[in-house]
Amino acid sequence: MPAASTGASTIVAAAPPSLPSPPVVDSRMAPGGPGYRRMSFALFLAGVATFALLYSTQALLPLISGEFGVPASDASWTVSAATGALALFVLPMSALSERFGRRAVMTASLAVAATVGMLVPFAPSLGALVALRAVQGAALAGLPASATAYLAEEVRPKALITAIGLFVAGNSVGGMSGRVITGWVAQEWGWRVAVAVIGVVAVGCAVAFRLLLPAPRHFRTGSLRPRVLARTVRTHLANPLLRRLYAIGALFMTVFGGVYTVIGYRLTEAPFGLPQGIVGSVFLVYLVGTVSASTAGKLVARLGRRGALYLAGGTTTAGLLLSLSDTLALVLLGLVLITAGFFAGHAVASSAVSHTAKEGRAQASALYQSAYYIGSSAGSTLGAVAFHASGWSGTVAMGLLAVLGVVTVTVMGSRAARSVRVPAAA
Repeated sequence: MPAASTGASTIVAAAPPSLPSPPVVDSRMAPGGPGYRRMSFALFLAGVATFALLYSTQALLPLISGEFGVPASDASWTVSAATGALALFVLPMSALSERFGRRAVMTASLAVAATVGMLVPFAPSLGALVALRAVQGAALAGLPASATAYLAEEVRPKALITAIGLFVAGNSVGGMSGRVITGWVAQEWGWRVAVAVIGVVAVGCAVAFRLLLPAPRHFRTGSLRPRVLARTVRTHLANPLLRRLYAIGALFMTVFGGVYTVIGYRLTEAPFGLPQGIVGSVFLVYLVGTVSASTAGKLVARLGRRGALYLAGGTTTAGLLLSLSDTLALVLLGLVLITAGFFAGHAVASSAVSHTAKEGRAQASALYQSAYYIGSSAGSTLGAVAFHASGWSGTVAMGLLAVLGVVTVTVMGSRAARSVRVPAAA
């Protein structure tokens, strides 16, 4: 008989308590975690090799001018050709990294660039030297965008700015060591031996990079179809925030490229008259860039991205004005401030690009790198032309105009953020 008809109570078994869902574990790398130190050191070495090779002739321009009998504006093409070629090829190389993997493309880029670096010392003419430097820049194009995309995929978001800052710090160490080494070596044995030494250093960095960099775990193969690439590029260029970040990177690098292309000429001429080895040692101020780039994350946490960019622009401006002095100590202090401001601004802007782009990160980073190195190429050429026409004050005036552009673009970002009441990165 049914229980209801007998008045007996019905006992319903209670459902077992639901177990809490297991927490989602983020398998991406973080400071202190497995592989993070190897990854950081590998990309640091890649940054060292990239900047050492890319700017290997910059501190040697007075010697190159002397050997080939050309002015600064002509010799500067040994720098502009490399950075310009990198700017042109960085987007196609980023597309290859979407198909074949970040690590493979970065390894190939370093290998080819280092090999060409061993050929540069044998250039028989300025034209041949410029051509080899262009090939070297094109080869290096596979590294910058692929590196930032690798970090965006393999590193946890909270650690991304710090990780990119370490990569940028490697750039600063490479730029510094390359110029210091070439300066002293060239003083004793000439510029050809100096660039050969940089080639050997780059080979060592390339081998260590390949051995140390962890295999990617979060890479997803993309498409090489031109339509897909074009659509991704159009999407990024349609984003006003990304456009502002690209402009900021280009303008900061215009200042930096112009100043460091010309500073060797200024310091070897009156009233300073420094020897080549001492001029090369001036680039030790790049250590300041290493610090400012690696601490960019803390700077953003305290001031916000736009605040950090304003501070970077103000620091660069102060450095440019101080460098007008004929007192060597003040010129060096000016270079310190210019370097600190540039590397901080570059680290903030480049990390903001990786944070903003949710899809097609390699292309987003490639567009930033393209703008960045277009700025370097333009700065190297314009800075040399301005120096030839008006001396150091002309180069400084060019730099101040570029910093004004950084501030203007950042102000536009602030107004855009207020108008939509959404925080923006620039």
